[in-house]
Amino acid sequence: MARLHLSAVCLLAHAPSSSPPRPVHRPSQDEAHAWAESLDKLLVHKYGLAAFQAFLRTEFSEENINFWLACEDYKKTKSAAKLTSKARKIFSEYIAIQSPNEVNLDSCTRELTAANLAKPTADAFDVAQKRIFGLMEKDSYPRFLRSQLYLDLTK
Repeated sequence: MARLHLSAVCLLAHAPSSSPPRPVHRPSQDEAHAWAESLDKLLVHKYGLAAFQAFLRTEFSEENINFWLACEDYKKTKSAAKLTSKARKIFSEYIAIQSPNEVNLDSCTRELTAANLAKPTADAFDVAQKRIFGLMEKDSYPRFLRSQLYLDLTK
């Protein structure tokens, strides 16, 4: 497995966005230690999110966090037309069987989510998003906390 250096995470934290890039500084040891309290605490910290994404990339499992982030963005959508197009895009990218970045969902959740797309609302992906969050929380997150990347940040 490839070893990820902190400089690579820093570059990820500077990923282009709609606003001008702001420097993201290495988190303090206390901030990094706080990420061990919960996956939620990790995901709300810009550097923590970037570190987790970089870790998942090394494990070839970044589709889960990308889906979760797409759902977060989707929930902020105000326009009904945009809601529909974003819903279709998320479904075809992450949920449809054989999709390019298919996430691991049970058939019941997949079918419920597909049914929600008939008339998409802001909560159309909530059940699927919670399932994927749960998978990350039980699987990827504990491995991240044991990773050299995370351990280096806490020193």
